[in-house]
Amino acid sequence: MTTTTDRASVLPTRLLVGDAHLDSASGGTYEHVNPATGEVQATVPMAGPEEIDRAVAAARAALPGWRRWSPVDRRRVLVRFAELIREHVDELATIASLEMGGPRAYTPYAVQWGADWVEEAAGWADRLTGETSPLSRRGVLEYTAVEPVGVVAALATWNGSTGAYGMTIGAPLAAGCTVVAKPSELAPFGAIRATELALEAGLPPGVLNVVTAGVDASQALITHPDISKITFTGSPATGRRIAAAAAQRLTPCVLELGGKSASIVFDDADLDRAVTAALGLTANAGQVCTLGSRLLVHTSIRDRFVERLTSALGTVRVGDPFGDGVTMGPVIDRTSLDRVLGMVHRAQTYGGTVLAGGGRGTGELEGGWFVEPTVVALPDNTGELARDEVFGPVVGIQTFDDEDEAVAIANDTDYGLAGYVFTSDLARAHRVAAALDTGNVGVNGGAAPAGPHIGFGGRRQSGYGKQGGLGGVLEFVDHKTVQILL
Repeated sequence: MTTTTDRASVLPTRLLVGDAHLDSASGGTYEHVNPATGEVQATVPMAGPEEIDRAVAAARAALPGWRRWSPVDRRRVLVRFAELIREHVDELATIASLEMGGPRAYTPYAVQWGADWVEEAAGWADRLTGETSPLSRRGVLEYTAVEPVGVVAALATWNGSTGAYGMTIGAPLAAGCTVVAKPSELAPFGAIRATELALEAGLPPGVLNVVTAGVDASQALITHPDISKITFTGSPATGRRIAAAAAQRLTPCVLELGGKSASIVFDDADLDRAVTAALGLTANAGQVCTLGSRLLVHTSIRDRFVERLTSALGTVRVGDPFGDGVTMGPVIDRTSLDRVLGMVHRAQTYGGTVLAGGGRGTGELEGGWFVEPTVVALPDNTGELARDEVFGPVVGIQTFDDEDEAVAIANDTDYGLAGYVFTSDLARAHRVAAALDTGNVGVNGGAAPAGPHIGFGGRRQSGYGKQGGLGGVLEFVDHKTVQILL
């Protein structure tokens, strides 16, 4: 019988800087806890400022050679990188389940997601073009040249393992930048292994470096004078700190900072579709930035919707990520467990009613960080559970009486990442999609980001900048204007 300890032997723990594999670093170590068991399963070296300097220097040294590569050759090596991710999907999916607790039935899709993002970005590598200008005066030719911005600090989120990593690093590499990647210590292993595969694909040493780091070393990375741009996915609080630190050197950022997305279910909606979408609260244990965590349901269908949703939640199997039939695993750590359960508890003090779930996993699940899939009826849009991102398997449900009220509630938030609309009225779908103050809208299903082929990003506290498609790659280029006197 394969045990968790046996599986943990696949976890890579060496940092990669240039062509060196570091088994230790000056920032000490981090004991990684398996979220499904609550037990330490690996020890990860943590970079200090010394290793940060070394990684940035390696990226800076590799930049001239990488930007001289023909765009076609950059595309080819990145496509090969994506192919290697797919060839190692079983290994990387196992790593994802161990490090972030995603069910083994789900994590292969997250791995494929990462490969898709790298491959999509690669496709733009040899299609980035400037423009020429009509002669503004006789004897002068003007054009713009597309150039990589330089060395990019890529701070990847923990809730997607290899998938989130591919989403973060693909675009800057395709643009001709070199990268110092810092995955979260909560889930560093998928990023480390993917970087090994990138070198195997033919990426020159130093083009992609990966280091785990604590607060001081992370600060050293984002304020380093040789960092030309920062891309970060994570919480608004951390994003604000990064933006403030980056401002010291006027370093531009791409920030994807989460959301508090509304899912509006009108009285003419296909309830099967709407309930299926609401079950997204169990995907990755609700640790999804675009989760429709505010369910706004028309008053006339509220009871039918709740009955269907709670019945469907009864079929969700929460448990060991490697268990047969398991569809939801734990949240990432004890801090998240306590925060999620605390928010559910406090919601009941200001008028909320728990309709399903609300507790911690019991029995054989007590050792890990398991939360029951939870639905809470909320009295209005003012409480913590309606305002703040939970990042766990919890949704709040409210009612509305007409379209204007639904849109007003949906837009009454500090976030602006995604919104969802369920209706059979096409005109209404267009009206509401236009009225929602979000970067992404899904109608009658779907989830943002829609995929690597099209732009994804938020507004307000959900951050700024784009990932995906041509726009995502253009975040990492500069346009140089050239004038030639003929």
